[in-house]
Amino acid sequence: MAEAALTAPPETKMDPGRRMSEAAAATSNLITDPNVYADQAQLDAAFARLRAEDPVAWCEPNGFRPFWAVTRHADIMEVSRQNKLFTNGEREMLSYTETEKRVYAQTGGPHLLKTLVQLDDPLHYKLRHLTQEWFMPQNVKKREDAIRQIAKEYVDRMEDLGGECDFQRDVALYYPLRVIMQILGVPESDEPMMLKLTQEIFGAQDEDLMRDKSVTEDGDVEKGLASINATLAEFFMYFTSMTADRRATPRDDVSTVIANGTVDGDPIGQLEAMSYYIIVAAAGHDTTSASTGGGVLGMLQNPGELRKMMADPRAVSRTATDEAIRWTTPVKHFMRTAHEDYELRGRKILAGESLLLCYPSGNRDEDVFDDPFTFDITRSPNKLISFGHGGHMCLGMHLARLEMQAIYEELFSRLKSIELAGEPSFIKANFVGGPKSIPVRYKF
Repeated sequence: MAEAALTAPPETKMDPGRRMSEAAAATSNLITDPNVYADQAQLDAAFARLRAEDPVAWCEPNGFRPFWAVTRHADIMEVSRQNKLFTNGEREMLSYTETEKRVYAQTGGPHLLKTLVQLDDPLHYKLRHLTQEWFMPQNVKKREDAIRQIAKEYVDRMEDLGGECDFQRDVALYYPLRVIMQILGVPESDEPMMLKLTQEIFGAQDEDLMRDKSVTEDGDVEKGLASINATLAEFFMYFTSMTADRRATPRDDVSTVIANGTVDGDPIGQLEAMSYYIIVAAAGHDTTSASTGGGVLGMLQNPGELRKMMADPRAVSRTATDEAIRWTTPVKHFMRTAHEDYELRGRKILAGESLLLCYPSGNRDEDVFDDPFTFDITRSPNKLISFGHGGHMCLGMHLARLEMQAIYEELFSRLKSIELAGEPSFIKANFVGGPKSIPVRYKF
């Protein structure tokens, strides 16, 4: 659906008699608060209450336009598989109302970018198809030796650090970054810049990661948007130069595919191309970094699971990887907008209303997972919903799984012992996040 140029978000049409339930009134400000996502126990309690009392809950949190919070696994799946009825293009993620207004005023629409996340079919499908082959299981498998070599290099680095490090900051952040940058064709010397820019986007609500640290001090929405725009401008400058290079000298990398990509016989648009680079560069490592560290932390906090891993890493790396991804759930939500009235679990959703798909809640759903609050690296089956479902299912999920299995096997086959050496911390973010710091002490 083409986006009409607007100067403000459309008014949400809703039943004037609708009210928040007691559960929604108690939790809607929690499930939108970036700080709560750095406190897993508080987040789990909020979602558990919604699942039990109001699993499709009408929410009117402070600072955001209203939405339906969808917290049950089955309901998230039901919405996700109906891409024509529930679309991404109008509102793909939580954004403060004042920020939304400024984005509309700046762009004439709801988005600063047009990545696969913000687009609907048919353009979504056509753009996704350009690079999809690179991330199919058979082609990811061809890169296994290279990925395992990178995993070895980072475990070697950990060994060289002398028995203490911050696993998240020293290993988990950089290992998936190296993998996706090789696929994209970004030289190793530019990886620190790519990491910085990615953290400024996904960590824009965390004072340790945001570009302009003063944003949290004064809560200036305009300053926050200006900070994001500055980050995007750096990305655009870098990838505009890369486009010119790959058009002049094509290589065997994803950047060449994007630079020379066409849709219906025409080159893809400048904004779509820049957005494509950014989503591959950023999402291609950040979520895997979060899950990699989250899995290690889960094992450190559950010594029985750590012993299972160290006893036979290859035997359990596959199930441990899926449990790490379920446990961490790095993408906290996506949103959909209903194009027709629809009834979900007895609640009438009106056309034009938005739904928040709460993935951490779906991954703790008692109807789907035995002992969902237990970290179990041999969990099987594991119907995790971290990669989404339907037409927008994560393009890089096979790559992420292989990366995590490779480093878990490399690390735990060489370690003699490992333990926490301090208190872990977590990113304050309601969209994408995970561990920020995991101090560890270890012996090889």
